[in-house]
Amino acid sequence: MDKIRTVYIIISSILLFFNGSTMMRSQNLWIANDTASHNLVWEEKLRKRIAFLSDTLCEGRATGTRGGSEAAFWIAGRFRDTGLLPFGGTYAKHVFAGQGLVGHNVIGMLPGSLTRPCDSYIIIGAHYDHLGILGEKMYPGADNNASGVAAMLNLAEMFASMRKAGRIYGKNIIFVAFDAKEMNMAGSEALWRMIENGELEDPLSGKTVTRDKIHVMANIEQIGSSLAPLDSGRKDYLIALGLGTLPSENRDLLSQCNRFYDIHLELSDSYYGSEKFTEVFYNISDQKVFADNGIPAVFFTSGITLNTFKTYDTVSTLDLGVLRKRIILIFHWAEKLMK
Repeated sequence: MDKIRTVYIIISSILLFFNGSTMMRSQNLWIANDTASHNLVWEEKLRKRIAFLSDTLCEGRATGTRGGSEAAFWIAGRFRDTGLLPFGGTYAKHVFAGQGLVGHNVIGMLPGSLTRPCDSYIIIGAHYDHLGILGEKMYPGADNNASGVAAMLNLAEMFASMRKAGRIYGKNIIFVAFDAKEMNMAGSEALWRMIENGELEDPLSGKTVTRDKIHVMANIEQIGSSLAPLDSGRKDYLIALGLGTLPSENRDLLSQCNRFYDIHLELSDSYYGSEKFTEVFYNISDQKVFADNGIPAVFFTSGITLNTFKTYDTVSTLDLGVLRKRIILIFHWAEKLMK
């Protein structure tokens, strides 16, 4: 009897150890004092990046122009510095945008783990193109969408930093700077065709990234302003459309992270309370092709303002403190989806 009892205790201890280890791995993404990633995003860095993309050097970043190529080259450099892996040996993928114009999506991947490769993916994207120069006037596009690109780049750095610190994720992240959004979303359509045609191969495993392996797509556009607040008038808000496309257990995840990490942004899952405008606005950006093909897709924005598509959409009009809080919230939300 004593021998049986001893064996029982040993087996129970082993089970407790493994269950405890599993619990720790599942709970380690909910750490109240997880501030290391926060230190990688600060206002001056955001200002400099948005200012570069909206500077005269990039000439408004129109698809197929020298300024657009300048922006794409710069983004690829940030991907390389962050340690993202290129697809097929290069970050740039051609986008045939029509009217004889050729642009480039910039794509890189952060593996969830180098020791335990996985074949599930999250896509985080933001378009970098804008109107360029029209009638001898340059349209800088600081909010639309240099702010989204700056947010996406910071998210890549935050995830890469946590990986270097030893965190293991159950999914890979594909970061995409889309071109040709202003030309009928040709960039996101081009990426989807690559996926459909089996042309996107995981740079670590060599396996094809298929549609059934894409867990969620998050798109970030016009996220730097506080000029179009919600009904309360608060400046620290965030609009997240498409949360209902997520599995039911993840639909409240954004608000949970907002409370848990004491970010306390005012959140809205509709476009200023209008069902019709929500549908229209959700369907005019780069998450559309993913949603149309059954991929859960969430669109983060701070809304259209009076500066949108104007020559005075400059970095000086943005609220960088609120932008920083939005980036931190999106990071924690995306990280919870990585388990």
